[in-house]
Amino acid sequence: MPTTTAPGQPFAWNIPESFNFGADVVDRHAADPALTALLWSNAAGKEERYSYADMARLTNRFANALAARGIAKGDRVLVMLPRIPQWQIALVGCLKLGAIPIPCIEMLTERDIAYRLAHSEARAVVTTAASTAKFAAIAGMPALRIAVGDPPTGWTSWAAALEEAPDAFVPAAVQAEDPAILFYTSGSTGHPKGVTHAARALYAWRVSAEHWHGLQRGDVMWCTADTGWSKAGTSILFGPWSRGAAVVFHDGPFDPRARFERMVRHRVNVFCAAATEFRRLVQEDVAGLDLSALRQAISAGESVNPAVVKRWTALTGVPLREAYGQTETLMTVLTMAADEPRPGSMGRAAPGSDIAVIDEEGRRLPPDTPGLLAVGLPNPQVMLGYWKDPELTADSRLEGPDGSWFLTGDRATLDADGYFHYLGRNDDLINSAGYRIGPLEVENALIEHPAVQEVAAVPSPDEERGEVVKAFVVLRAGLSGSPELVKELQDFVKTLTAPYKYPRRIEFVDELPKNPSGKILRRELKAREFAAHGATP
Repeated sequence: MPTTTAPGQPFAWNIPESFNFGADVVDRHAADPALTALLWSNAAGKEERYSYADMARLTNRFANALAARGIAKGDRVLVMLPRIPQWQIALVGCLKLGAIPIPCIEMLTERDIAYRLAHSEARAVVTTAASTAKFAAIAGMPALRIAVGDPPTGWTSWAAALEEAPDAFVPAAVQAEDPAILFYTSGSTGHPKGVTHAARALYAWRVSAEHWHGLQRGDVMWCTADTGWSKAGTSILFGPWSRGAAVVFHDGPFDPRARFERMVRHRVNVFCAAATEFRRLVQEDVAGLDLSALRQAISAGESVNPAVVKRWTALTGVPLREAYGQTETLMTVLTMAADEPRPGSMGRAAPGSDIAVIDEEGRRLPPDTPGLLAVGLPNPQVMLGYWKDPELTADSRLEGPDGSWFLTGDRATLDADGYFHYLGRNDDLINSAGYRIGPLEVENALIEHPAVQEVAAVPSPDEERGEVVKAFVVLRAGLSGSPELVKELQDFVKTLTAPYKYPRRIEFVDELPKNPSGKILRRELKAREFAAHGATP
């Protein structure tokens, strides 16, 4: 494993030969019965506290419940739950058993779910009773279906399954290179990609919790990420729990004032949110609120405008530190807790990671030269590969004169002080409020509408979300565009794929730009769209 890191910080990974997060983290912290793991609440005002000892017992029960129903090490388990304690219990219970959880956001549609189930060959599903209707018409459903709440016929009750399960469980032996978790993420072409991480990654993600979050044992952290994001895994579960910290987990709508009030109530030390939230939060008046426990705020997924960073610090008195990562790598560039934030920079290479800006041949480029952002290999944080797609996995690697690299697909510059500056994607992915959206997913949905002949989806600059999806639509002969048709197409997309992917802007055009072979030139449309908004793609 590489041991390079930021200047002056000697580091060695020391990855164990075997690592079971449930046993080696949760069960070990459970030795202190007073140590808090989870502070949960919902919009109705209900609150619950769980210690690590509680979580050790409940995750043992869930692992036993799975094992009693035929789930074994290596089996995939789709987990589609909101911000409720069962999410952590399900993920850690799977990990104790050696099963591979697949965290999914609740916004997935029936078609999204069907693809993930078929592609992963999942053997079990865990969701809420309210979401079971999305699974009703899916062919080839797994035999084991567990629902939180009052389950319909054919589903196992979560409460009943755990009630009858024993408290004791012998965790599986999980080798460092064994597959441990599977995330689905958008690609610039085709279906979502299944990003497979090994157990070593679950161990390695503690590094960002220490050096970026700055977490200590007994701290309280609140990350507002959605449960299907890999960011939720590292900042709501794997990172803070590896450090013995408690996490705040709130199931409710975004309310800027309530965000601050909850920080006060739980004495939050580290707050994590997307740039979109910070743009709203800095508009609040926090006079009279005791934010003295808050040490810092962090953000990732999209760049935070430097003006917002400055306003946040002026408002709260604490820094806002950004970082960079991907589902395939998680956080590899950090504005570390010991560093002074530089607005506009993602930070420096994380301890243990060799991050570079390279050319197309894999050569390191000199400072301030735009190029491909790459992660030196081997690195325990980098994925095992894309599930059932060795060719795509191979395409993400590059052997060059300066070493082996994982290609992030992003472009950046590196200054003389070792700080990275993001320049944008090297492909067609759309980054909207931290969600990465593949254009083909939007286009495949729109093309099913009877009014649509051709379509191209591209990013469009947006002050609040960074980018939003814009669709250029060619209608069938004899039809004309209208505001009513725009709304109809938007609603149509929401029924076929996760609603956050719908095109917030639609423009009707007579034709789409294409190359001589007939391929749609999305980049030309993107350049036109950014120019229209006075922005640079």
